[in-house]
Amino acid sequence: MHHSFGQIYAGKTVLVTGHTGFKGSWLSLWLQALGARVVGFSLAPPTNPNMFTLTGAGQDIMDVRGDVRDAAALQSLLATHQPQVIFHLAAQPLVIPGYQDPLTTFTTNTTGTINLLDATRNTQHATRNTPRALICITTDKVYENQEMPWGYRENDRLGGADPYSASKAMAELAIAAYRQSYFPPEKYDQHRVAVASTRAGNVIGGGDFAPYRLVPDCMKALMADEPLGLRNPNAVRPWQHVLEPVAGYLWLGACLLTDGPRFAEPWNFGPQERRGVSTRQIVEKAIKLWGSGAWTHLEPEVVWKESHLLTMNWDKAARLLNWQPLYTWDQALAETVAWFKAYQRGDDMAQVTIEQIKRYTLCGREHHLPWSNS
Repeated sequence: MHHSFGQIYAGKTVLVTGHTGFKGSWLSLWLQALGARVVGFSLAPPTNPNMFTLTGAGQDIMDVRGDVRDAAALQSLLATHQPQVIFHLAAQPLVIPGYQDPLTTFTTNTTGTINLLDATRNTQHATRNTPRALICITTDKVYENQEMPWGYRENDRLGGADPYSASKAMAELAIAAYRQSYFPPEKYDQHRVAVASTRAGNVIGGGDFAPYRLVPDCMKALMADEPLGLRNPNAVRPWQHVLEPVAGYLWLGACLLTDGPRFAEPWNFGPQERRGVSTRQIVEKAIKLWGSGAWTHLEPEVVWKESHLLTMNWDKAARLLNWQPLYTWDQALAETVAWFKAYQRGDDMAQVTIEQIKRYTLCGREHHLPWSNS
């Protein structure tokens, strides 16, 4: 596994903001396996239990606690560690909490991203001779919702009808502005910084215990032998296993380091199912994989506006990065259920997680994807 991604991460200092979160933990563990020196910057793990603690993801990294809304802390962090690659995942990542606390959502997702961009700008002179890559992770919800039956492309209009979506769309605008103003690809030889953004949504996988998410809520209900209350059974989403976009992030980072100007732009990472899958299908399949369980149609006291149909087009990543999703939605769900079953048994979750990463890497080799080989 350590030969993947052209061994480009071996020995490099990589900063992961939001490393105590669900995706951040998976990314940090994979980077460690690739031989990177990982520096994490984040608040405490967002839930109890959580992926970060269960897998011991923080044992062999520089674990720094801080808030991306603290511009001075980020400035000091970058000046001290001088990372060659930055993966920015720190966020308020949920739609419903975004409605409940819009100020925190906007300041974390938008201002926090700007703080990191500005810290990168302010430290670029100290590392001018070293290529650097900044990958900002946003969401599929940055696109202005038009309930289109085809997938949104990277150049489609951005927007957001709720605070979470709008905060991430605003972050995308800031990323584009900083890229063109301070890190233009045509002047890469002068600044040596390549900035990209990535958009993926409805990521599922082991270790996600967040509230207001379908699959984590389903797993918690199944483990407790309780029925799941489903708000919108017919909502269609682009479900994908966490390793699909994380592999995309890592491969994009590698490409930015080797050929920054060519890849410094937005990228979609989506699932095999172009039309998405309904929440009802997901829940019923999860119950079948678990071997027991039930769900009921929940009538919530407060109805928050959410998109009914949301899918993404990832043709650009397939064509220019030679990336593609490897798991069907039911394979992704099977890996997720297997992780939670192992957790309930009391297995070594670090080993379970690494084995899932190894299995995914082997699948990449079977499909001859360039990131899966040295």
